[in-house]
Amino acid sequence: MAVNPMQSLTLGPIIYHWKPEERLDFYARIADEAPVDTVYLGEVICSKRTPYFEKDYPDIIERLERGGKKVVLSSLSEVVLKRERDMLAAICETEGHEIEINNTAGLLDVAARPHRVGPLMNIYNEETMRYLTSKGATHFSLPVELPATVVSEMAKAAKGLDVGLEVQVFGRASLAVSARCYHARAHCRTKDNCQFVCEEDPDGMPLKTVTGQSFLTINGIQTLSHSYINLIEEVADMPAMGVTHFRLMPQRVDMVEVAKVFADRLEARIDTAEAKARLDGLSMPAPFSNGFWHGQQGRRQFGPKVA
Repeated sequence: MAVNPMQSLTLGPIIYHWKPEERLDFYARIADEAPVDTVYLGEVICSKRTPYFEKDYPDIIERLERGGKKVVLSSLSEVVLKRERDMLAAICETEGHEIEINNTAGLLDVAARPHRVGPLMNIYNEETMRYLTSKGATHFSLPVELPATVVSEMAKAAKGLDVGLEVQVFGRASLAVSARCYHARAHCRTKDNCQFVCEEDPDGMPLKTVTGQSFLTINGIQTLSHSYINLIEEVADMPAMGVTHFRLMPQRVDMVEVAKVFADRLEARIDTAEAKARLDGLSMPAPFSNGFWHGQQGRRQFGPKVA
């Protein structure tokens, strides 16, 4: 792979409701062209979507692994119904692949089996990390709102615990999940009779203020940022902090090219200016932001010298 073992580039799970054929095409291209080491696969937002693409998992996994990618199975972020508990239990019983847990209910099913902890689990401090490590966690993907100062301290703890530490460096920020589906309500439908309206917004549904300014993005039960997190100016400094993995979240943009830019920057084949220019040239449908990393408003974009 393009990134060395201490600087592993990963691709998070698709959080939107893409059509089955779009998912197959997307993962085929990722398998063949994207310089990512690990791909997270699974439905993390809405259990109702799963039947649309679950049958394709074996083919997707085979294609990704044939392309040299490690596949990690991601679980739901919200577990309420019996079918969701059953789905979670089934994923945790799967052999041959690591599991990423995104809801505390999964800790019961995964028991002491080695597993990863996803960003929707909201691990904010070293003590929680130590406790979960004692229960079998081997890897932590941190919440997007943590600033660099906190990530640095958690990275020190992760190194002492000998666990992986992952930071999202590209893609919309997940801000909240709800028991209700805002996407359905916005179209005067109920969650049980949503008619999968979220499929109409493959990069999320824009939410604007009363004055027409883009504000947030809705994805079923999930509230996302309008902007795309972009830490291309900061990513090269993260390995020295102790960050071991760098997550790209799938968006409706050229994710292969995004992965190439981040891989080239991590390997110091290009400088920050060139990396920024290449990303700017991709005609992103939303502005970039890095405010959370700098301890500021998450929606804002700051230069690399801002503390």
